[in-house]
Amino acid sequence: MSIYCALKVPEGCRALGLQHYRSHSVAKAAPNLAFVPASPPPDAVEVEALQRFVSHSQRLLVMTGAGISTESGIPDYRSEGVGLYARTDRRPIQHAEFVRSASARQRYWARNFVGWPQFSSHQPNAAHLALRNWEKLGKLHWLVTQNVDALHIKAGSQRVMELHGCTHRVLCLGCGEQTPRSELQKHFEALNPTWRAEAHGIAPDGDVFLTEEQVHNFRVPACSKCGGILKPDVTFFGDTVSREKVDFVHKRLAESDSMLVAGSSLQVYSGYRFALAAHEKKLPIVIINIGPTRSDHFASMKLNSRCGELLPLIVPR
Repeated sequence: MSIYCALKVPEGCRALGLQHYRSHSVAKAAPNLAFVPASPPPDAVEVEALQRFVSHSQRLLVMTGAGISTESGIPDYRSEGVGLYARTDRRPIQHAEFVRSASARQRYWARNFVGWPQFSSHQPNAAHLALRNWEKLGKLHWLVTQNVDALHIKAGSQRVMELHGCTHRVLCLGCGEQTPRSELQKHFEALNPTWRAEAHGIAPDGDVFLTEEQVHNFRVPACSKCGGILKPDVTFFGDTVSREKVDFVHKRLAESDSMLVAGSSLQVYSGYRFALAAHEKKLPIVIINIGPTRSDHFASMKLNSRCGELLPLIVPR
């Protein structure tokens, strides 16, 4: 069970309907490169150096970002040429806007309702499965992901902290009740039996592009227990990660002897702070990411490769 869920729900993600995504049901599929920037194939010398790094690590902490999930067909925000910021002028919703504005919540949930069937169907790629195997072999001490797509959980990873939450859970801001996102989809369908909208593109966190006119008549349910506002159990832009989670990751980092960053530019401080802490502890840090990151200058090694192409080449020893 993922540790984030352990902090909130004793039965973990399985309590929210994710148990059928475990590793035994995941088939290896060809990578979807529509949202992956161009990159050279792995260099043999770099692969050997990464192998040595992993082999020498006894308690490896891995942090993953959106770049590890682009090969599963989920776009990220910042990738050159293919990220959301490069393709459109659209920006993700801000936490304060969602909380204070009923129309903003209506717009968000309408887009999310349309995008959910596709987003929830995405499957782990070779990088997720490689890290799952590293954990099984005792190489990976802990996995911290900035992603909200549940792909590490679907792959079968157990020692996982979902730093920014998970879109497969919904949280009531009034009473704190958690429900599976799949259940909310049924409520949306019941409230909007004749509502239809055609999507215009897909965004990183599960919603799609719709016009204001399209979302105008979409109805959003309240919490069935208290009538409160329902929000995906994720950290929106403008919000902060809880102190409980931050302290947990710092403790796992203190137990670690090395750090691997996979698929993250580390531009967001919530993730960058842990790379910075690892550097201050003088831990060796390796970064795998297509394009520059905020921590390149103090990394022991930086590899400009696809995670799904590189990580499966490494054999934990």
